Parts: sequence; C-alpha cells; structure tokens
Amino acid sequence: MNRFQSPASITKELSPSYDPWDPISSLQRYGKHVLTSVEMTVTNLCNMRCEHCAVGDSLTTREGEMLPLENMLNRLEQVEHLETISITGGEPMFRADTVDNIIVPLLKYAKERGVRSQINSNLTMPYSRYEKLLPYLDVMHISFNYVNGDDFHEVGFAGSGHAVAKEAAYRLYNTMLENVQRLSQEGMFISAESMINYRTHGKLPEIHRLIGDMGCRRHEVHPMYASNFASSLPVLPLKETAAAIHSLLDHRNPEMWMLFGTLPFFACSILEEDHELLRRLKSEKNVTVRNDPDGRNRVNVNMFTGDVFVTDFADIPAFGNIAESKLDDIFAKWQNEHPLNQRVNCHCAGAGCCGPNLLVKEMYYPDIDFKSRKAITL
Repeated sequence: MNRFQSPASITKELSPSYDPWDPISSLQRYGKHVLTSVEMTVTNLCNMRCEHCAVGDSLTTREGEMLPLENMLNRLEQVEHLETISITGGEPMFRADTVDNIIVPLLKYAKERGVRSQINSNLTMPYSRYEKLLPYLDVMHISFNYVNGDDFHEVGFAGSGHAVAKEAAYRLYNTMLENVQRLSQEGMFISAESMINYRTHGKLPEIHRLIGDMGCRRHEVHPMYASNFASSLPVLPLKETAAAIHSLLDHRNPEMWMLFGTLPFFACSILEEDHELLRRLKSEKNVTVRNDPDGRNRVNVNMFTGDVFVTDFADIPAFGNIAESKLDDIFAKWQNEHPLNQRVNCHCAGAGCCGPNLLVKEMYYPDIDFKSRKAITL
C-alpha cells in the first residue's frame, strides 16, 4: 500500500454523507484549510462553445505542447493531504492521445494512492474513450441544462462566433444521451450539473427528470456567475434564484442525491427568507450543500504552462508555478498572503459554512464584509 493511502478513502462510497471535495471536512479535521484537492487543465480544445463556459475565453483551435506528465505526478506526490483530483479542459476527452497518455495515467495514479477522481466532460466523444476510464474513475461530471436538442443547440454553441447546423448539434446531443445511459449501466457514477440562470430557472424540474431518466447518480445545481462567456449574460436576482431552488425541491426525486454548490445564501444573512431556504436544504432527504473548494482546499494547474490558479477561471491571475514550488507551498501562500483571499476567508463552524467565493461576493454582496458577520442559528 502506498504510504499516503487511507483504507477508508479507498472503500468508502461517495454519498450525501461523504463528499471529499467539500472543504468543510478537511477544515474540521485539520483546524485550517489545507490542500486536499488538485484540478488539472489537460486541454484547451473543445467541440462546443457553451454560453455559460467558465473558461470559454481560453479555448483554442490548436493545442500547445504539454509539460511532461512526470512533472505533474511528482508535484502530486508531494501534496501531503491529497484526497481528490479533478481533470478538466476544454473537453478532456477531445483527443484520444490525451486520454491514453495523460488522463488514464493520472487516474491510475489516483487509484493506486487511494485518491478520488473526477473528470469534467460533455460526453459527446466516442464511447470507446470513456470506456477506458471505467476501472479507475470515481465521478464523471457533465453539464446538463437542456430539455431537448433545441436547448442544446442554442446553449451549447452560443459562443461559437459562427452558425452551427442544428442537425450537427442534434447528433452530439443524442451521442451525449446514449453515452450517459450506457456508462451509467456499466456502473459509472455520473453527476449532471445544471446552472440556475435566466434560461433554466423555470425548467429545472423537467431538467431534473431527464437527468434521472438517463441514469445519473447525482444532480448538481449551481447558480451561474459572471465569468468568461457568461460575463455578459443577465444576472438572475436572488429572489428568482431562491424560487427556482424551492420549485426544484418541490418536484425532485427524493431518492437521487442532489448537491447544491456556490449558493449565494448564507446563515449570516439578516433575511428570514434566506434562513427558510437554508433550513429546507438542511432538512431535505439526500440534499447536500457543498462549500466551494476553489481556494479553500483546491488549486488548478495548467499542464501546458505549469501555472497554478485558485480556480480554472481566467479572472484571477496565476499565483505560482509547479516548476518553481510545491503545490502545498503555493496554496499556503494564497491562504496566508493573497489579498483577494483575505476578503472572503471566513468560517462559521455552527453553520458548516466556509463563506462566499469571490464570484458570489462580487456579484451579490460587493459591500458586505462577511468576516464581520456571524451565523444565525437555523
């Protein structure tokens, strides 16, 4: 057994009571935020241009040269408390060569070390590429914000800059549906994420039903924030966001795990309607609210440059590089010194809350000092 492995981390099933990506668990264990999660950007290519894409502005049509995989594996080996890895892009599965020579070796490393793994994919690539992941992958994460192929066509190619034939979009949509169903039947844990935005807020119950019909094990729900392609889209008011969540909870399948993340509602709010929503989320069967990992227990590494970011979003500049520093050291510098982190680095133990991320604060609470507020018992 690898010196880092924990028997519990290898055998424990992912569930509403065990979500190792949530920074609250490591905060409670170590008494401070430590690096337990590393996300890696393995491509800047993608066959889609979704209007909500958090990295849309960095997508390219030609791939650059990647750093040697050994460099990344060495830095991962040095992370003392590593519990999870995530692989993202672009579309990580876009090139078969990336799957064979980068993704599968990373997943094998994670499996051998007892580390949980996730890939963010649109699941529109050939099934054979995904089949290779079945022995190793813990979570396949997809975006699903559609009730039909027309939605997929309109949302999925909004940032293309040119017309995309509806027939081509429908082919990809059907491929995605077929891959989800087939991989689910083969035992892959598929978590479908939906954004709460101006398009989806009235459709979430129907989207949820389709996600269940495909065989997904979990439905993730996140409000959409102004970043990259989404920066010019209408901002959904907080009242409409809350109403959409209540409607979804009214109509959901209570047997499916529903994970809410980056919610703009906090126990330190002075509004009773916020407390009402949080109480409901806390009491609902198989519903969890995940604190945002970015900057709390996770960093993103660009595997082409070695640059380290607090998120895979392009809004915050890199604050280190794996060529020069260990990831634990880079993370500690972010935690202790970076002025942006000091604006949101708060924690309410009673509420199990790690505070807002920077996008939430800037969009909805630009004048609020969360570090001066205290949670109200729900």
